[in-house]
Amino acid sequence: MSAPCNVVVLISGSGSNLQALLDSQDEKNAARIRAVVSNREEAFGLQRAQAAGIATHLVRHKDFADREAFDAALMAIIDKHQPDLVVLAGFMRILTPGFVRHYQGRLLNIHPSLLPKYKGLDTHRRALEAGDTEHGCSVHFVTEELDGGPVAIQAYLSVQPGETLESLTSRVHAAEHIIYPLAVRWFAEGRLRLAEQGAMLDGNPLPGTGHLVRI
Repeated sequence: MSAPCNVVVLISGSGSNLQALLDSQDEKNAARIRAVVSNREEAFGLQRAQAAGIATHLVRHKDFADREAFDAALMAIIDKHQPDLVVLAGFMRILTPGFVRHYQGRLLNIHPSLLPKYKGLDTHRRALEAGDTEHGCSVHFVTEELDGGPVAIQAYLSVQPGETLESLTSRVHAAEHIIYPLAVRWFAEGRLRLAEQGAMLDGNPLPGTGHLVRI
């Protein structure tokens, strides 16, 4: 059996996507979460990791003079675990170009919209206010452009008549918990890669929307 894929997960909050990743780990899955790092000590995801026997680290951004100093400290901790993949799971910090370049091709993020639509925050409200009939979430490789890296996989769902912000948020969260573990597993198996032409699955270029999953 090939060596496992070492994964480090960065979080800032409750860690529901982290939990989905933890739940997906089994003997058939090459991905192995080695550490969870948070910039907030109150992040419940730290407790999830500790309950699963995963190493945890706290790097508080407010302890550093600027983003560069924070990211340097973050990289030093991450690199101790020799990661093959770094996963952003609700990590609410904009990363410096140096950080992104350091992990180029092995840095994934999940965003709650069908990218390139609705980069940034408040995506569900913006989709509802625009009258969109479809919404969803995207797993993408991280580049220096905010929420602009090549998309690996998207989950599409239909916006229901009378959909509320709360119901849409909940449904997209559930979709995130399906596609993020799938993308991480693909990466761990060597199927998902970032190449010059963009995201590749099984050696074939993915379209701009990535692999599509309808929920």
